[in-house]
Amino acid sequence: MQTLTTEETQKILDDMTVNFNHGGRKITVPPPIFVAMKAEILSYTKGKSITVSFPVSEDQTNPMGMMQGGVIAAAFDNAFGPLSYLVAKRPTTTIDMNIQYIRGVAVGQKVIVKASVEAKGFSTIHMVGEMRTEKEKLLATASTNLLILKIPGGLGE
Repeated sequence: MQTLTTEETQKILDDMTVNFNHGGRKITVPPPIFVAMKAEILSYTKGKSITVSFPVSEDQTNPMGMMQGGVIAAAFDNAFGPLSYLVAKRPTTTIDMNIQYIRGVAVGQKVIVKASVEAKGFSTIHMVGEMRTEKEKLLATASTNLLILKIPGGLGE
């Protein structure tokens, strides 16, 4: 399996954005929320996994001062999404996502989400993910199923 650099992975995603945007459609890969969360792709192993980091900021917290559960879900979604596009070579949409919250996520740290493809069929992809601290302490796990959309214009079409 080939692991690509951050720059090589971003180039593929940029090319996808160009290829998907025709016929009055506007698809942005990665999406604006990825940028707003200051996400950074650390690595991508072709067809298998992606690792993305997210800084935890005060504006993402719940009343107890920890990263809010919905923001944790968004971090997983922001890893599953780019990986699904890279694997399917076309847009996808989430069918479901299940998250297991293991411990609180404190402000001021970076969390690392690794998403991996468990199975890919003709029309769906099943993935799992883990969120860890930079010291590799497990914070949350997730699984998702995504529908591969029949929108033309992906790479290699």
